[in-house]
Amino acid sequence: MTDAERQETIDRAWRDLVATARRTAAEGLVVGTSGNVSVRAGDLVLVTPSGVPYDRLTPEDTVAVDLDGHQVLGDLRPTSELPLHLEVYRGTSARAVVHTHAVHATAVSTLVPTLPPIHYMTAALGGPVRVAPYALYGSDELAAAMRAALEDRTACLLRNHGTVAYGDTLDQAYDRTAQLEWMCRLWLTASSVPGRTPTLLSDAQLTEVGEKLRGYGQGR
Repeated sequence: MTDAERQETIDRAWRDLVATARRTAAEGLVVGTSGNVSVRAGDLVLVTPSGVPYDRLTPEDTVAVDLDGHQVLGDLRPTSELPLHLEVYRGTSARAVVHTHAVHATAVSTLVPTLPPIHYMTAALGGPVRVAPYALYGSDELAAAMRAALEDRTACLLRNHGTVAYGDTLDQAYDRTAQLEWMCRLWLTASSVPGRTPTLLSDAQLTEVGEKLRGYGQGR
């Protein structure tokens, strides 16, 4: 890859990252500068900077680190949740990560150790979504707890904190985040009906869905 091609890859990845970050705010998954987004661009990880409103980000604000966390591009400081993002990249096949403070998902994180399998799209995230124990934001302890909760999953909840989801693309990571928030809202709504208990899906039913989802979409 030439230098020009590498720069174009970085520029395109930054544009997509900023668009995704703005989408998390526009669709109510974060408030203010909470939450953060990252994406792989070759051997670099592009991340949102700490404490900067997403609508103010420009191409000149590009922030990138290597997998060891050393800043390679930009003058702005990377997100305080950099350890969390790097842990996902080191331990999974992720190419993009979205972290939010989505309200329904965060509410669920305070109530149960695992989001009950109330909808078949649970299977699309690898199975019932676990809740990582609480740890200080930006800490290595939080990153380690999150990594354990992500075992064989593509999303998890962080207790009293929010969500983490990853994917092959920013769109996929975002879609998984939105799906998780929707399922949390669904469970909270169903659970709030007095005198009634939501029906849940069995392991066998989730396995059946997982197999069918492998053929979902247009295919190639």
